Amino acid sequence: MKPEQPPPRHPARLSVGIIGPGRAGTALGAALARAGHAVVAAAAVSDASIRRARANFPGAVITEPGQVLRRADLALLTVPDDVLPGLVAGLAATGAPLEGRMLAHASGRHGLAVLEPAVRLGGLPLALHPVMTFTGRGDDIDRLRGTSFGVTAPDALRPAAEALVIEMGGEPVFIPEEMRDLYHAALAGAANHLVTLVTHAADLLRACGVANPARLLAPLLSASLDNALRFGDAGLTGPVARGDADTVAAHIAALSAEPSASPAVVAAYTAMARLTADRALAAGLLKPGDAERLLDVLGGPR
Repeated sequence: MKPEQPPPRHPARLSVGIIGPGRAGTALGAALARAGHAVVAAAAVSDASIRRARANFPGAVITEPGQVLRRADLALLTVPDDVLPGLVAGLAATGAPLEGRMLAHASGRHGLAVLEPAVRLGGLPLALHPVMTFTGRGDDIDRLRGTSFGVTAPDALRPAAEALVIEMGGEPVFIPEEMRDLYHAALAGAANHLVTLVTHAADLLRACGVANPARLLAPLLSASLDNALRFGDAGLTGPVARGDADTVAAHIAALSAEPSASPAVVAAYTAMARLTADRALAAGLLKPGDAERLLDVLGGPR
């Protein structure tokens, strides 16, 4: 019989403050509270954020950002990407107590550079981006279990960053500072453009008289996503990968004639078909001769 393993030692309990308790900030704060930390203060501007903070963190003081920092060991700066630089600069300029505080933002785009004004005053910077979308519902905290976090941190703070992510139920993936924009472009392009593609496909099916487009699309798209993640370009199927130029030409003609489809829709279909053809050709799925015929249909340089 194996000796019983001692339970893992819980890290020091932190006082957590949230500046910007929106959907992401609330989910992260709730995950940290579930791990044993205490959300002690929040700074919110909108009525919705104030209500959200009070509902999820009844023991937290609702106050201004400087006072959040005064009460917190760890401050979550969970504001929109474009607001974050101004928030950090403002905290530094107004003499907020930054020294020795961990400052963690959840922006996908930004790394550590955006926190530099606070670092010069002794702040400890962390970029902890959950690769997940949040709805504002109660199950957001459960979405964090098994979710990857794009983490950028100074070498000395990497263990702390890793521990915080693991405590929230996530998996840390370290991203170099200089790669944050490319990292975020990959994620935003995949997630956001997928929604656009799917909702537009549903619109076209409704134009064809399909009452429940989701019923048609769900099995197909689930299989396509699984194939893409498991097999990469080898999972490509359809007329472009097969080199069916006449079929692709018919698609373009139908989209061009559809009143609900704008010229941008045709341009997007054509651009994605060209990219698909390029990838299928590089993967050896598409023969050069078939690629030539496709490019004649799709236009542009060969």
